[in-house]
Amino acid sequence: MLYYLHQFSDQIDVLNVFRYATFRAAGACLMAFLLSVIFGEKLILRLTALKIGQPIRTAAEVHKLAELHGGKGGTPTMGGIMIVGSVVLSVLCWAVPTNPFIGTLIFVTLGTGLLGFFDDYLKVTKKTSAGVSGRVKLASQFTIALGAVLYLYLRTDTSEFIRQLYVPFAKEPIIKDMGFFAVLILPVVVVGCSNAVNLTDGLDGLATGCTLTTAAAYTVFSYVAGNSVASAYLFLPFHPQVGEVAIFCAALLGAGLGFLWFNCHPARVFMGDTGSLSIGGMLGMIAICCKQEILLIIVGGVFVAEAMSVILQVASFKLTGKRIFKMAPLHHHFELMGWKESRVITRFWIASIICALVGVATMKLR
Repeated sequence: MLYYLHQFSDQIDVLNVFRYATFRAAGACLMAFLLSVIFGEKLILRLTALKIGQPIRTAAEVHKLAELHGGKGGTPTMGGIMIVGSVVLSVLCWAVPTNPFIGTLIFVTLGTGLLGFFDDYLKVTKKTSAGVSGRVKLASQFTIALGAVLYLYLRTDTSEFIRQLYVPFAKEPIIKDMGFFAVLILPVVVVGCSNAVNLTDGLDGLATGCTLTTAAAYTVFSYVAGNSVASAYLFLPFHPQVGEVAIFCAALLGAGLGFLWFNCHPARVFMGDTGSLSIGGMLGMIAICCKQEILLIIVGGVFVAEAMSVILQVASFKLTGKRIFKMAPLHHHFELMGWKESRVITRFWIASIICALVGVATMKLR
């Protein structure tokens, strides 16, 4: 909404700054951070009063893990409300609300956030680590993502752009027109990313820190994709309305920093599926909006590694009866190897920073 203040720059010169996405991105980041920090304390107290605590796996499920994390039982969950609320409010204030990419991002954020909230609610009320069934969760995620992608596909001003497929290191799209296959393939990016972040969210601040590096990288990509000069110079796909996505990324960055204030080890609150499913949905949709879906494999390398560890573990056990890792997702494997939780978190953060830097570097390697 604040974007429209630039229309009064004839009367007040300083209002012209609201025309620029860079200024509004900084404003969205700061606002999201402050909202998270200011209201985070109240949310934690409220969740504690309602006894909305995180169920921890029992010793019967995983004995060693129960020993390591048993003390976390009862820590407030559903803290993702803080992230979703801060992002949406900040974006509505600082971005152009009529922008189609912003509309789809908000839709995916709220849709996956509500799904995660319902999943958390079932876990808390049933006092178990099981919530919404896997099939229902996947179907719901795909339906939400399908609605967002289909909207961009059917719009005349975004359809041609959304149907292209780019890969890292290539100057031109490898597929200039995926046709209706785009509607079938692109939602998989959102679903996969949503579940990957969900799997990563197992240690204090782990998923939050990796989110920050990924969001920062995509802030750069989305800004360049919305700038005709920069995108032409770097051979990146250009669309004049994608620049607003940088504001959404900045809001996610600010909200993530604010949440990390309370979520760092030892965590006072967990994001729960409310946060992890919505964050994954946001990142997947952001990648689609700036046409860097494949690059998400590099930038979000930690998320990919966590998800792949689960896939490989399940496949290996079903085919051979043997496990590749001591436990999946991957962060639990290192815990069971004897690494302290803080060491696992810090090293995964370092890996995520490296992945983000490599991803950004690919802009010039084309």
